[in-house]
Amino acid sequence: MRVTVIDYKAGNLTSVIKTLRHLGAEPIVSDGDLSLVESAERIVLPGVGHFAATERLDNTGLTAAIKAAIARGIPFLGICVGMQWLYAGSSEAPDQPGLGAFPESCTRFPDGFEKVPHVGWNSLEVQPHSRLLANIHAGEFVYFTHSFHGPVTADTAAITHYIEPFAAAIERGNVMGVQFHPEKSGETGLKILTNFLNWKEQ
Repeated sequence: MRVTVIDYKAGNLTSVIKTLRHLGAEPIVSDGDLSLVESAERIVLPGVGHFAATERLDNTGLTAAIKAAIARGIPFLGICVGMQWLYAGSSEAPDQPGLGAFPESCTRFPDGFEKVPHVGWNSLEVQPHSRLLANIHAGEFVYFTHSFHGPVTADTAAITHYIEPFAAAIERGNVMGVQFHPEKSGETGLKILTNFLNWKEQ
């Protein structure tokens, strides 16, 4: 299966590509080649760093191409900042819009309680409707590194608690996102990526 991995020059692609290959997928990197998005069977957007870097997705036409692919039913997975980009925006870069697949915005963890950023292993509270997290049990651990997060809503597929409860994963139809790094989350991460690769429209 061909998986188009979006490179917007702010994501750590190496681990994601290596893990996808380990699972039998054929990752193809697009850093602006819209034809690779238009012909994609699956799309993954890994992201690290500042939300403002997603401006490159708009400037290269990738945002419009991704919207069109999602509308065609192509499964999409955003990782870390890639998940945050699925929201309307983030307080990290108020002038930079997100994709808007989810109407809420991301905010920073409040200071004065625990260390920010949230770095390390933490457990998932999986919601029963999630297909992305099928066969992931309550209490399984995944690896996080982030300062901003999405709110808990009806589209939240998993909740994690750090300072306050936040959306560890979101899911609506063929649009999915995980705040953690599945490619760095051991067997649990492999199961989640396998679920994404096997996702079929119902």
